[in-house]
Amino acid sequence: MNSTTLPVRDNRGDNRDFVATTSVVADPSAVSWGAIFAGSAGAAALSLVLLILGVGLGLSSVSPWSGQGVSATTFGVSTIAWLTFTQLAASGMGGYLAGRLRTRWAGTHTDEVYFRDTAHGFLAWAIASLVTAAMLSSAVGSIVGGGARAGAAVAGGAAGTVAAVAAPAAAAATGSRGIPGQDYFMDSLFRRDAAVTAGADAGSASSTAAASSGATAAAANSGANDPGRSTAEAGRIFANGFAGGSLSAEDTKYVGQLIAQRTGLPQADAEKRATDTFARMQTKMKDAETATRESADKARKTSAYAALWIFVSLLIGAFVSSLAATYGGRRRDLI
Repeated sequence: MNSTTLPVRDNRGDNRDFVATTSVVADPSAVSWGAIFAGSAGAAALSLVLLILGVGLGLSSVSPWSGQGVSATTFGVSTIAWLTFTQLAASGMGGYLAGRLRTRWAGTHTDEVYFRDTAHGFLAWAIASLVTAAMLSSAVGSIVGGGARAGAAVAGGAAGTVAAVAAPAAAAATGSRGIPGQDYFMDSLFRRDAAVTAGADAGSASSTAAASSGATAAAANSGANDPGRSTAEAGRIFANGFAGGSLSAEDTKYVGQLIAQRTGLPQADAEKRATDTFARMQTKMKDAETATRESADKARKTSAYAALWIFVSLLIGAFVSSLAATYGGRRRDLI
């Protein structure tokens, strides 16, 4: 309050002036930052408390065991409802505090008072939202980053899956796994049949002489003497086939020779086993690629829905905070 000294004429007839002190109240500022910060602090604190409570209730309602706990749909709907309630409660309290604690604007038009109260509530909500986002930056970043990574995974799913599967397939003998059951496929490729094994043992001498007659057969025989080497070689051949989309006739024949040397199967049956195993591995790889695409697409949709509902809840919070500030301001002016 600013006080000024003004001369006042005395009308008592003695022509004497006397000095009186009158008070002139200057117009206060249109923005009461103290009330705004008080409201935003209350809203941010209540938001944090309610969010922590929501996390605790959510974790207690889910279970990793099948058939126990709430379903994914129920959990998602309850999460959206809790976020909306959090915005309603925190924003309402923050807006009311900002409106109730602001300075009274004497002599200001009613419409202007209504606008200022609305602005106070909105500013309190904005500051509280920024503070809450800063405290929960890791959660917000995971939502946005998860959606971006999911979209990138969907866009480059085919090429990435083929590259991720084909490269480990070349090193199948070392125990690396590009597709589920890859080592099992390589073991089944060189599996010996009991009936064939008995016949092969009876004529092992003649089979060995026939196998060493050509260069290709000799190479296959050397692979038979070293099972790890032949398995790794077959893995590299299959990896090259995955990259090209099919197994060439030469590779099929050579892998069949490796199988025949180690299992005693006839060449035709060995080649059929090679093509069948390659087809099964290719089907498994496509199934893994499809599962990867579905998981990435599901993560993308989940991130999109979460972002949209957070946007809606924030809009609701802004509206409620502004409305509560006008109510608090009216209660302040009635006193």
